Amino acid sequence: MTSDSREASAPVEERAVDDDRNTTRKRERDEPRENKSPSPPAKQARKDEKEKDKEKDRKKDDKDRKSSKKDKKDKDDKERGKEKDKDAKRRSEKDKDRKDKDRKRRSRSRSTERKDKKRDRKDKEEHANGDVMEEGEVKEEAPPKILTEREKARLVIMEEMRNREEAEKSVAAVGDDPVWCNTKAQEQQPSRHCPYLDTIDRTVLDFDFEKLCSISLSHLNVYACMVCGKYFQGRGTNTHAYTHSLDTDHRVFLNLQTLKFFCLPDNYEVVDPSLDDIKYVLKPHFSDQLVKSLNGWSRAVRAYDDSTYYPGVVGLNNIKENDYENVILHAFSHVPPLRDYFLKEENYASIKRPPGDKLQELTRRFGELIRKLWNTKAFKAHVSPHEMLQAIVLCSEKKFQFTKQGDAAEFMNFLLNTLHQALNGTAKTNSSIVYKTFRGRMRVFTRKVPPVDASEDQRRMLMQLPEYQEEMKEQPFLFLSLDLPAAPLYRDELMQNIIPQVPLHVLLQKFNGSTEKEYKTYNENFLKRFELLSLPQYLVISYKRFHKNQWFVEKNPTIVNFPISNVDLYECVAEDKKGSLKYTTYDLLANIIHDGPPEAGGRYRTQILHAGTNKWFEMEDLHVKDILPQMITLAESYIQIWKLNTEKTREQRMEEIAPESELNIIAN
Repeated sequence: MTSDSREASAPVEERAVDDDRNTTRKRERDEPRENKSPSPPAKQARKDEKEKDKEKDRKKDDKDRKSSKKDKKDKDDKERGKEKDKDAKRRSEKDKDRKDKDRKRRSRSRSTERKDKKRDRKDKEEHANGDVMEEGEVKEEAPPKILTEREKARLVIMEEMRNREEAEKSVAAVGDDPVWCNTKAQEQQPSRHCPYLDTIDRTVLDFDFEKLCSISLSHLNVYACMVCGKYFQGRGTNTHAYTHSLDTDHRVFLNLQTLKFFCLPDNYEVVDPSLDDIKYVLKPHFSDQLVKSLNGWSRAVRAYDDSTYYPGVVGLNNIKENDYENVILHAFSHVPPLRDYFLKEENYASIKRPPGDKLQELTRRFGELIRKLWNTKAFKAHVSPHEMLQAIVLCSEKKFQFTKQGDAAEFMNFLLNTLHQALNGTAKTNSSIVYKTFRGRMRVFTRKVPPVDASEDQRRMLMQLPEYQEEMKEQPFLFLSLDLPAAPLYRDELMQNIIPQVPLHVLLQKFNGSTEKEYKTYNENFLKRFELLSLPQYLVISYKRFHKNQWFVEKNPTIVNFPISNVDLYECVAEDKKGSLKYTTYDLLANIIHDGPPEAGGRYRTQILHAGTNKWFEMEDLHVKDILPQMITLAESYIQIWKLNTEKTREQRMEEIAPESELNIIAN
């Protein structure tokens, strides 16, 4: 073994000896302790209490130590949260500053780009125009621009406007009211010269349709283009009319509400007497003298489209299925009291209706239609009742539409009663022009019919009851309804349909006070007879041609034979009223005819007497032609309007008829 190995093993042996000594000492120390006797009980109790107190103190120290750690942790969390908020705030401020700097940098770059583009554009224009000259180049003067007559006139107008503005400014400096803007100056001083008046095309102007913008469909501030006839809204910058004037070079526009002409886009008012005819076509107006002269108007008028017509005898456009409305409007437009009342707008313009009432629109549209039908300065010989039909659809709650065929008698009843209500009419006869013109009075006698299966004794007992006694009641009427006899069920010997004929005086026996007619209700039958108490100024008669059964509508083809003048209703007047009525004779004024099947395929036409020429005209939509009086009674009349003849009393007529009858007796 070497010296190094001996030196390394020596400490190991020394450590083993020390461990043995320590173990021996510990054993000797523990043995005497185990041999000692136990301590007394009191001393052991005190020792246990001390150990318990030490345990309590140790637990308390642990609890205090934990709470202090928790408080310290919460405090650290709060401080850490505050630091996070401060960091977030600093970051947001930095982001905001960075965005502002980027925005400013982009705006500067954009402005620089715009300036560069503008500079490049200017350089290009100069090169194109030859303004930039190279070395040794001599600039040639450009030839003067040749202006057209319209451009010269426009320059003159603009120069006059500038001079006028300067003069107004100088006057305002002296002390008059200042002119604050060019628009106000144009309104105060309208231009009387416009170089674009020759662009107006009167052949395309049509003011019959609803005043709505063709783009926005707005009815506010609508202008009509005088070149193409279209409607546009507004005249200011960025409006539809302004844009249209720039796109199509159409300059003259008419405000459909104020009747003022403007030139766009220059935006100045045009005042020229040559435009008065357009204003009159848009809004015709009638003086008292002109209204009185219409009844005797016998001269044909030439329209702008070179067609001739008589005022009031013009066609009405059939939009789709509104011919049943056209004939009623045509017929009522030839009733002089009703026509004269609606020709002057001031007669009904002051009538006040509740806010939002729809009936006011009906009177306004009906008046406009009457004035257009009787216009003596029209551009064309026909009228489109579009606005009137829209008002009818609105007021009738779509019961009468111009896209579906309807009954002319039902529409006539609706129109008369609705016009009376719209004019604030009451139950009195003189409360409206409708009642003054068409209202009469009749007396109705009604008695109940006993059941058919009742015996004679039962009938006798029932007739003594009050409900089976005859009742009398007076009531007004606007038109009389006459019943036609039933058509024959079988054909003649030639196997052809028999078309029956009946005289008018036979149908009028319904109102002689003695002819009774049975009327059936759901479970009761009544007998009624009628007699007239007062005769209206204009009598409307309706023939009951249509009857609806369980499956379809049937039409009665019976022809009514009637004279066109001197129809006497004296026999229809009650006995106690005959002495008070001077005039009982009527002359035919209008005759409405229905042709074809009752529903689909049928059509209406009207025959009207023109008072000025004393000629009969037949109108079917846009078609107008004159006819012979003998042709009137050959068709299937549906509605008639008769005028009370006040030229001669009944006694005078009877005196004229008596000598003629004596001569006939002598001749026979």
